[in-house]
Amino acid sequence: MHPDYLEKILNAQVYDVAIESPLDDAPTLSERIGNRLLLKREDLQPVFSFKLRGAYNKIVRLSPEKLRRGVICASAGNHAQGVALSAAKIGCRALIVMPTTTPQIKVQAVKARGAEVVLFGDSYDDSYAHALELEKARKLTFVHPFDDPDVIAGQGTIGMEILRQHPQAIHAVFCCVGGGGLISGIAAYIKRLRPETKIIGVEAVDADAMTRSLQAGKRVRLDRVGLFADGAAVKYVGEETFRLCQQYVDEMVLVDTDAICAAIKDVFEDTRAILEPAGALAVAGAKEYARRHKLKGKTLIATASGANMNFDRLRFIAERAEIGEQREAVIAVTLPEQPGAYRKFLALIGTRNITEFNYRFNDRKDAHVFVGVQVASRAESLKLIEQLRRHGYQTLDLTDDEMAKSHIRHLVGGHSPQLEHEIVYRFEFPERPGALMNFLNRMSAGWNISLFHYRNHGADYGRVLVGMQVPPGEMGEFKKFLKNLGYPHWNETSNPAYKLFLD
Repeated sequence: MHPDYLEKILNAQVYDVAIESPLDDAPTLSERIGNRLLLKREDLQPVFSFKLRGAYNKIVRLSPEKLRRGVICASAGNHAQGVALSAAKIGCRALIVMPTTTPQIKVQAVKARGAEVVLFGDSYDDSYAHALELEKARKLTFVHPFDDPDVIAGQGTIGMEILRQHPQAIHAVFCCVGGGGLISGIAAYIKRLRPETKIIGVEAVDADAMTRSLQAGKRVRLDRVGLFADGAAVKYVGEETFRLCQQYVDEMVLVDTDAICAAIKDVFEDTRAILEPAGALAVAGAKEYARRHKLKGKTLIATASGANMNFDRLRFIAERAEIGEQREAVIAVTLPEQPGAYRKFLALIGTRNITEFNYRFNDRKDAHVFVGVQVASRAESLKLIEQLRRHGYQTLDLTDDEMAKSHIRHLVGGHSPQLEHEIVYRFEFPERPGALMNFLNRMSAGWNISLFHYRNHGADYGRVLVGMQVPPGEMGEFKKFLKNLGYPHWNETSNPAYKLFLD
């Protein structure tokens, strides 16, 4: 007989450790997608994730004998912290098995909550198998991250709060899906009381175990999963969570890394909070679902499920967010290697903001330029590419090219032995719309540009590295040019890195 989840959720004990998280408006994003989007702020929990709800509801229900022996789990992230905090609150021992590859910051966060940490194996599967061995050997109680009715009921309290906080009509609630504990709990509650409200699951395209399982009608084990949204990177969904998702989930949505990065940026712009990739999955899914179904004027709720972000990921996320929102076109353009070619090309770009401009002299016939251009939509990107091709410029659309976005844009360069009299200068100029265009127009003093690198970093000033062929007899004129230009500049011609990689 299956559990009565309405009863289990109503009787769940979570508020000794969890807060009733706010349901916040996302006004900027709502306006952009044409629907009212509300964020269920589970990122504000004491461990910055919803996971402590299920962990505490499981542990607090154990018998005194089991509590005396202690609990064990396998996790590299949010579940580990939820179990550690819950066990500390109740006063029982907690043993957490984590992969040896777990970042030290996460290991220390678990230890700081009083748990004992055992590092074992290279992957979660290795840690999980070892945890099951230790469970038997030490007579501990295993706290599963998702496939347990008490854990599911603890997460289901989020659904209870949503309906209490928003008694009006809700078109759809979006949940990130890893093993399925969160969406199962929320769906079990909401579908009993508001069956007309859609429950939509969201997975990363490279970690789509629930989507494939629902399509196949049975649980499907993935050979591998992408780890960008590591908090939801599960190869095999739970047995009970799969049963509940079959019963209650209306649709699954898949989103890619760029869409997740864009969602992180969207939430930051509305809340100034930075979600982890798995924590932003539901927001990315809500945007995609609204676009796909052409929704307008509906109320959508997305669970902002976690904020345990590794700081060193922020640079990558910022780089990819504009592409994910389809607000940056990444293109490769072939220009004739002749004076004035740049200006003609830039005239076609028009008033659009250039986010990146990479070029290195290759031969005396053609110049290959790697360019990022800020656009309003994907349609504008395609229109720009068509316009460039119409004017005779060979143009390659790299916006969806993973290798180009991850690697090639950082590797544009190389040695150019054909060049004579090349000097290399680094410039700074005030970063504002049209600044790069203005800079290039001022530089049209007759010297051939042999190297150009610019990337908009979101700072107050732009940074450009430029190589120019200036004959020795024209250096006096070049010095005058620098003075009239008025930008801070540094001569990098003798820089050893230039000599090694670009000369």
